[in-house]
Amino acid sequence: MPPDLDKEGFLRDVTEWDIAVADTLAAGEKITLTSEHWEIIRLVRDYYDSYRLFPANRVLVKRIRETYGSDKGTSIYLMSLFTARPARVIAKIAGLPKPPDCD
Repeated sequence: MPPDLDKEGFLRDVTEWDIAVADTLAAGEKITLTSEHWEIIRLVRDYYDSYRLFPANRVLVKRIRETYGSDKGTSIYLMSLFTARPARVIAKIAGLPKPPDCD
């Protein structure tokens, strides 16, 4: 059964998320998930589990830099993985609500 999505393609119930759902949502964005994608997805989901919100871009980049190093802790790196709208796409694939600062 396909995941229940809102009109923008975000998962309606974050508890329904799993690896298969992530793969389905990524395919909808024309992204094939790699280990680099999964690093970011896990980091964002952990942040959401702790704070019940998606990290602001500056916080996200800082966390990635602290966790995975300066090569990965940049907005350009995120855009290379998740398109020009990384926060929106990361949240969608991670099964999280649309970040409030996304259009």
